[in-house]
Amino acid sequence: MNSTFKLPLIPVIALLLCSTATTKTATARMVDPYSTIAARLKLEEVHGATPKCWESLLELQSCTAEVVLFFLNGETYLGPGCCRAIRVIQRDCWPTMLGSLGYTAEEGDVLRGYCDAATSAVPPPPPPSPPKAR
Repeated sequence: MNSTFKLPLIPVIALLLCSTATTKTATARMVDPYSTIAARLKLEEVHGATPKCWESLLELQSCTAEVVLFFLNGETYLGPGCCRAIRVIQRDCWPTMLGSLGYTAEEGDVLRGYCDAATSAVPPPPPPSPPKAR
């Protein structure tokens, strides 16, 4: 008989997978050592432009009912403030924030698409003025 020491295959594979996952997680969490917490939280100006991330997040909180009705009842209207908040958060601040708030990636895409279309839509012309009385 061969007297070499043999390790069970499954525990060895599990150990290798765990060590690989730990290494990837540690690498993914590395942040710029020179950035401040204020910069990471979007509290300070970035290259001269203030993105207003926190104001947009509060605006999104105030229009949560609109967003819920948009998905549950098929309401096809979100106010301009709500769309502005969605655009700012997704484009300028935290692209994955809607996922953190419980919306799926598909729902985030629908909201972004709706708000982009609503912004680019041309407003209807004003109604004609009534005829002048003589």
